[in-house]
Amino acid sequence: MCCRYTLLKEHLQPLLQKLGVLLATGTVPTSRYNIPPGGPIFAVRNGAQPSPIQSNLLGYSGSTSSPPRELVSLHWGFVPSWAHDAAHPVVNARAETLAEKPTFRDALRSRRCLIPASGFYEWKVIGRTRQPWLFRLHDERPFALAGLWETWHAPDGSTRESCAVVTSAPNALMEPIHHRMPVMLADPAAWNDWLDPRIDRLDTLNRHLAPFPAEAMTATAVSPRVNNIRHEGPDCVAPAGSTNDPHVDPQFSLGL
Repeated sequence: MCCRYTLLKEHLQPLLQKLGVLLATGTVPTSRYNIPPGGPIFAVRNGAQPSPIQSNLLGYSGSTSSPPRELVSLHWGFVPSWAHDAAHPVVNARAETLAEKPTFRDALRSRRCLIPASGFYEWKVIGRTRQPWLFRLHDERPFALAGLWETWHAPDGSTRESCAVVTSAPNALMEPIHHRMPVMLADPAAWNDWLDPRIDRLDTLNRHLAPFPAEAMTATAVSPRVNNIRHEGPDCVAPAGSTNDPHVDPQFSLGL
């Protein structure tokens, strides 16, 4: 499963520009190096269709353009719309069963989102030790995790917008560490397909749910400080051994 990732502020702005989402001046958030489930995270999704007046002002034509995209804050922990309560949110959604599971079936058709990321963590269990590994693109550029979102209406009348990260089988880089990996989308064609509300054919979506090419990624053992969700800062992504960490040789990497 994917249960922790990182997003650097210098990565968010250019990624949003490529996605066609503009941030207001001064709204770029700080970097986060240890983002866990159970709290708010950034996601890009399709926004509401503009009114005719807004369309004219924005130069938007519903007949020729996709819906506008927006950056939103979603709770990482998916709660189905039909759930009686929010006691058992789901962090990850298995790509292989999205179309079958009642929890995700409707969201797959019409509520897909992209979760900006700079890298993600996974842990290898060695005896009683859990060694964290940081996975990034080979050129360290930002990418997006495939996500699904939903709106849940609580009995008290409040609402919660939540999301889950879609996961797939591992690639050759991930397999020695864990049996699952998040679905990574790293190019505009994949982003456009995932967000396009007109696409609901499984054969189109499934081609983006395969394990990401291992040769385009690196994996590096990092400091066990990231094991604690209360720890934040650049030391979370420091190679193991670079901060007096005796557990792993800092030169040991799974990069292909």
